[in-house]
Amino acid sequence: MSEPTPSQPAEPSDPGTPAGPVARVRVEVEGSVARVVLDAPHRLNAVDPEMCAEVVAAVRRLDDDPAVRVIVLTGEGRGFCSGAPLSETGADMGVLEAGAEVVRTLLAARTPTVALVHGVAAGIGVPMALACDYVLAADEAPFVLAFSRIGLMPDGGATALVTASVGRARALRLAMTGERLDGRTAATWGLVAESVPAADLPARAAELVGGFAGAATLALAETTAAVNAAGPDVEVALALEDAGQRRLAATEDHLEGVAAFLAKRPPEFRAH
Repeated sequence: MSEPTPSQPAEPSDPGTPAGPVARVRVEVEGSVARVVLDAPHRLNAVDPEMCAEVVAAVRRLDDDPAVRVIVLTGEGRGFCSGAPLSETGADMGVLEAGAEVVRTLLAARTPTVALVHGVAAGIGVPMALACDYVLAADEAPFVLAFSRIGLMPDGGATALVTASVGRARALRLAMTGERLDGRTAATWGLVAESVPAADLPARAAELVGGFAGAATLALAETTAAVNAAGPDVEVALALEDAGQRRLAATEDHLEGVAAFLAKRPPEFRAH
């Protein structure tokens, strides 16, 4: 989420994204490949509950279409997904539930899913990408879990998905410091499957997606289902995140973090 409910930064170093004009989700189908595109470039594709619901509906519909053999999730403009918009009243808790449903839907899809991360992935944008079967990122694309900067915690299953990918120490490092992790380092750490220079991303994406479209997708579906089942219990993580996030959203520290972010000043947290 914006920051969680969050999800996160309009800019890689920020913890949330200011609210903006109405956004939407675009679906494009070419042959056996479908693209679900977050279309809110004015706010680096920060998602609201309605956008999340559109993603869920699109992925489910495409997953049920036998003509679709690969589903690509990406964003319009400079960003992949910068989290959820923030306002003076704090994080939109609607994204907490809606973002979790996006992650559940992607993890449950039988059709191979590919996250194409060309720009910032922050807040809920991180677990949305990691819930896909394969993440292809640009070397320069930043991954950011800066929830703590606005007094919140990672959500959308990030506590489970990130930890399973990079280990406890690095997961805590990302969540506690809110640092930016570029795509090249994310691939080295194992957070994403692969990264390439931004200039090479379109060609590599076409090659990768084309390969999956021509593969034995039934075998891929059984493989991804087994791997997901062997991984962390995302439902447990989602429940813990939901409870923790709601407690944190009611604190003075969260409101101070949001106010500081919007005013572009350092926050003064008081553990209240």
